[in-house]
Order: sequence, then C-alpha cells, then structure tokens
Amino acid sequence: MMMTSRNILLTVSYDGTDFCGWQRQDTKEGQQGERTVQGEIEKALEKIHKQKTILYGSGRTDSGVHAVGQAANFYSPIESIPAENYIKALNAFLPEDIRIMDSKEVPQDFNSRFNATSRVYRYFISTGKTNAANNSRFTWFVKNYEPDLERLNHFASCLRGELDCSSFAASGDESVSPNRYIDNAFFFKQKDLWGKELLVFQIEANAFLWKMVRTLTGTLINLDKDGKALDSMEKILAARDRTKAGVTAPPNGLFLYEIKFDGIRRHV
Repeated sequence: MMMTSRNILLTVSYDGTDFCGWQRQDTKEGQQGERTVQGEIEKALEKIHKQKTILYGSGRTDSGVHAVGQAANFYSPIESIPAENYIKALNAFLPEDIRIMDSKEVPQDFNSRFNATSRVYRYFISTGKTNAANNSRFTWFVKNYEPDLERLNHFASCLRGELDCSSFAASGDESVSPNRYIDNAFFFKQKDLWGKELLVFQIEANAFLWKMVRTLTGTLINLDKDGKALDSMEKILAARDRTKAGVTAPPNGLFLYEIKFDGIRRHV
C-alpha cells in the first residue's frame, strides 16, 4: 500500500438474488470464480485504478441475502478523485444489482470489519393467501399465517445481552466462540410499496453466527404459528443445541440493513 493512498469507505446496497454471497471466491488459478458482490466491486475498482484493489467488507452475507447498508473500505492510489465521486465512478462500471450509496474518506487505520460496533439485519415476511410477485425476491412467504405481534415480541424478548447462541448456529460454523452480544430483537409491521402489510424482524448485535438470523427468524415464526408456550424460546436458547431450534428461513427475505461504528466495541 502506498503511503499516499487514501482510505475510502463505501455504503453498498445490493440485490443478492443472483450472487453467490458477498465474499470473492477465487479459483485455484487465482481467477474469480462464482459471481460475488465483493468480486464485482473489485473489478470496477480495477478499471478505475488500473491495478488490483482489495475491498474490505464489514461482514459476509450468504447467497441470496441482500443489503441496504453494507460497509466496505479500500485504499485509493489516486489523489485526484474526490472521495464522494467514487459513487458515480463505481456505479458506472457496476451491474444494476449493486449500487454504491455513499462514499467518504476515513482515517488510514479504519477497517470496516474491525471498527464496526454492531450490525443491524431486517428480515421481511409476507403472509396471507398469496405473495405479490414484486415481493417474491425479497420476502419469505408464509402461507395462511396470521402473525401475533405480541406473542412474537414476547418470544424475542429473551434475545438481549451476552448470550450463547449455539442453538441458532448452522452446522459448519467456524466461529471461535458461540457468544454474541445482542442489543435488541423485535418484530414490527410495515406496508410495502403496494400497500400490502409485511411482518419485519429486526435484530442488532455485535456479530452473528453463520445463518443465525435466518435460524432465529424461522424458529420465532414457527413458535407463533404452532401456538407454542411463551417460554419456548427461552428453553431453546438455554439448550445450546441446534436440533432444538426451528427451520432456517430462506435467504431471500434477509437484508443487511446497517453497520454502526459509533457504539461500544465488544468481542468479535
């Protein structure tokens, strides 16, 4: 890295439907393999910089998962481009399912992953007799389900503070510790662009285990749908056993909504 390089922070939105997740996947020959969000942005940066440029994301999203406010930084070797101009410059080279929403210069030692203090996810759920075609890429359709917001928020109320989240980690998770600090987790309703009411689950934590948000969502929805006892979620959490939790909700309803850098820095 050149001493004169500037550190640029991007805010990125993407429709994850046609991506194999966020993280670049190189082949044995060093070439980019499956289509990924990081890979596409790095290709655009290479066209601008005329050299390979590494993009450092705040975290990975899986195949099919979307983002409204993913954060990622890179070092620019070009002094003449104002930081905010990377919005227009990158969008000119990026596919339509990735958009740069903001761009600004940050201190040299800033890192999108290690400086993040919390991550906010939202999961969108469509209910009723049928799902609008416009929502099929961005919601989990749970047919003939009438959500009880009070019960759902009671189930979610135990998701606060420092917790062992083993019950909600996918097989193969490589995290050093299953502990995560959850700031908040709750359900609310909002209307989509066509006036249809959607159920939304929001959760904020320092970090997440692999597929944790999707497993939490699937578990909470099924507890309500199946009329389970109000202490059911607490028992699942205490069991520290993935087999006690419910289904993993599909990726298409999940959005990385916001990365925060101004809170308390907790363990990774």
